[in-house]
Amino acid sequence: MRKAALLTLASLFLMQAALLPANAEDATKAAGAKESKGGGAKLNEPAPDFALSDAEGKTVHLSDFRGKKVVVVYFYPKDETPGCTTESCTFRDKYDQFKSAGAEVIGISSDSVESHKKFAEHRKLPFILLSDNKGQVRKLWGVPSAMGIMPGRVTYVVDKDGVVRLVFNSMLDAEKHVAEAVKAVNQLAAK
Repeated sequence: MRKAALLTLASLFLMQAALLPANAEDATKAAGAKESKGGGAKLNEPAPDFALSDAEGKTVHLSDFRGKKVVVVYFYPKDETPGCTTESCTFRDKYDQFKSAGAEVIGISSDSVESHKKFAEHRKLPFILLSDNKGQVRKLWGVPSAMGIMPGRVTYVVDKDGVVRLVFNSMLDAEKHVAEAVKAVNQLAAK
């Protein structure tokens, strides 16, 4: 029975992969279309503020960075899962590029503060991980779920004025989230 459930889940992921946008522009449009139904973080509009606990239990507000830094906010499904680990470690490996461009990286999932602390220590993640254990910020930002059963994977780049400048939505292409965020942050730094 467990094997059948895993095969069904794998089939659902493959079906979704066939429906994923081919590039970042299409992904941004697709994410915007899904978000427009219930509000959320929209391209070229102010990002919704939030207050969540980091891996040390300290409350972090998005507005803490306004006027100071560009912020990359990436929502991911779960600590220590293959795709999320790949994405987070790729953000880690490119973190110096983000810092050099004057940006901060924030990862958000529904995992607990304790889980984030272990994940950050195990994977040597130098950036902020926030716990959205009730999914309220995910909902506020309009992050879609994958097939209605799994938290989605969406990356946003928010400029120093608090305006969303990139929305990249792809459940399966975890590394491309980082590439698109680097490109957007570099474009903002060049202005």
